[in-house]
Amino acid sequence: MYALTSAYSLFLNFRIGKRLAGHIKGITGNGGKLVFIQKTICITTLCLALGGASLPMAHATGKPAPTAEFKLDLINSKGAVIGKASLQEQADGVHIHLAAEQLAPGMHGIHFHETGKCEAPEFTTAGAHFNPLSKQHGFSNPKGFHSGDLPNIQVDASGKIEAEIISKNVTLAKDAPNSLIKSGGAALIIHEKADDYVTDPSGNSGARIACGVIK
Repeated sequence: MYALTSAYSLFLNFRIGKRLAGHIKGITGNGGKLVFIQKTICITTLCLALGGASLPMAHATGKPAPTAEFKLDLINSKGAVIGKASLQEQADGVHIHLAAEQLAPGMHGIHFHETGKCEAPEFTTAGAHFNPLSKQHGFSNPKGFHSGDLPNIQVDASGKIEAEIISKNVTLAKDAPNSLIKSGGAALIIHEKADDYVTDPSGNSGARIACGVIK
């Protein structure tokens, strides 16, 4: 998609996008073929299902070495493993690589939750969103957003998703104030519906349909 030329559109992208942190790139397409559809959510620009373009993210030279990788299984409401995720902190944030199947096609909310416990079928044991700064939910909420908020993911027609998300709002440094690696752990949860990015406490994203423990 070519960059927007309208000054007004660029202004809106800046106003909305500066509240966001992280980006998502790549989802599986038909027949398992990997189709890279770049959708970027970064500090200064927005490119989501709403449409619009994004400027490239700047990358600094002399990056520190990535941290250790944390791997987790994703289970559904029946307790069956339907996918895997891995987390690794790099210079531009915590990278979440996600691969899962047996999900309903369409957009789904995905968030970090405060407790590393995934008891099916409802996954309420994972607690609320990871929110060490005590803000409200949603990238577009003037009183938000949670540190555990993430951009929506797009599941393809076959029920599969493969994506990479980058979050700048959490760390994997043990026991840091915004760390997922803490006493009690944390969880990565996929919801049944898209996050509207504004409604507290979870963006009207519906039931919790998949969960993975981060420890």
